[in-house]
Amino acid sequence: MNYELAYSTFGREEKQAMYDVIESDIFSMGKNVKAFEQEFAAFFGKKYAVMVNSGSSANLVAIAALFHKKNAPLKRGDEVIVPCISWATTFYPLQQYGLKLKFVDIEVDTLNYDITELKKAASEKTKLILTVSVLGNPNYYDAIETICEENNIMLFDDNCESMGAKYNGKYTGTSGIVNTFSTFFSHHISTMEGGLILTDDFEIYSLCKSLRNHGWTRDQDENSPIYEKKDDDFFEAYRFILPGYNVRPGELQGALGLQQIKKLPAMLEQRRKNAQYFQKKFVNDKRFIIQKEIGESSWFSFTMIINPKSHLKREDVFRALKKAKIGYRIITGGNFLEHDVIKYFDYEVTKSTNASYAHNNGFFVGNAPKDMTQEIDLLYTTLKDL
Repeated sequence: MNYELAYSTFGREEKQAMYDVIESDIFSMGKNVKAFEQEFAAFFGKKYAVMVNSGSSANLVAIAALFHKKNAPLKRGDEVIVPCISWATTFYPLQQYGLKLKFVDIEVDTLNYDITELKKAASEKTKLILTVSVLGNPNYYDAIETICEENNIMLFDDNCESMGAKYNGKYTGTSGIVNTFSTFFSHHISTMEGGLILTDDFEIYSLCKSLRNHGWTRDQDENSPIYEKKDDDFFEAYRFILPGYNVRPGELQGALGLQQIKKLPAMLEQRRKNAQYFQKKFVNDKRFIIQKEIGESSWFSFTMIINPKSHLKREDVFRALKKAKIGYRIITGGNFLEHDVIKYFDYEVTKSTNASYAHNNGFFVGNAPKDMTQEIDLLYTTLKDL
């Protein structure tokens, strides 16, 4: 390929970190994971971080925690507002826990919630709004937080695609009662596979630690609010209190995270430089709608949607990209309503016009924390004469 969707960000430091773990002969969750959790929470200005084996597992454990918290927990049948466009495992835990989804349309240029539609959708039935900043681009968090406050709605921020983005100077993935991140290979930092949950709520933090780890009491803080310790150490060592999972990360993932978080500021800076160059090349090409930046995007990728006024057909664009060996793919997971799996969900749709248009007429190409000038020039040259 001449232009990949993603590139490795591992260097000498990551390889040495993995070698050190191999030499230690300790691979299960331990000191490296704990240290990375502390560094990650500090970086984003939150009290607590819980690492798991993927961003998908982070969503699963976070939703589970909201079901088990003592005050005003989620219950089966509760209404949750979600955007039409996101990755599949944004939605799966909601279905698996018996929640009713209300799908709200997106803006075709930002690819995030249409705030007018979101305001219409929110009601006394709504218990949770789930935000997704699509491909690095922040939502309008001020408006969303106001909707939540006025209607006594919890906010869950799925920030798996947008690590390092900011809205009004505040990091995305820090506004919700619970927030999730992914550290998959192609994301802003990589631990090969991995994810994290961020929160300031000690009860939710304690619940997440138990839920990722068999639902047992091991690894709980002394003052954990989710159980009362008993005197029998024999049974305490294997005491199960929640219907949990085994979604722990390993020490290799923790060690990689400690190296990658150091590089995040520089990697974000390079992604933004690439985005400036991409915008410069395509801002006047009216055949495409490119993503309108809100706040400070962390530019996961570059989206392109064929303008409805254009003569272009997406299949012709794809043919040219394929010939030039340029990688391309659907925008995130596309409009989730257009996937076969939707038949398993309890849901309603307020509107999905823009999401469907983006699904059927859009795509994205990659961005990475390296100079992408050559790749973007190739993209521009490939598309300019279509």
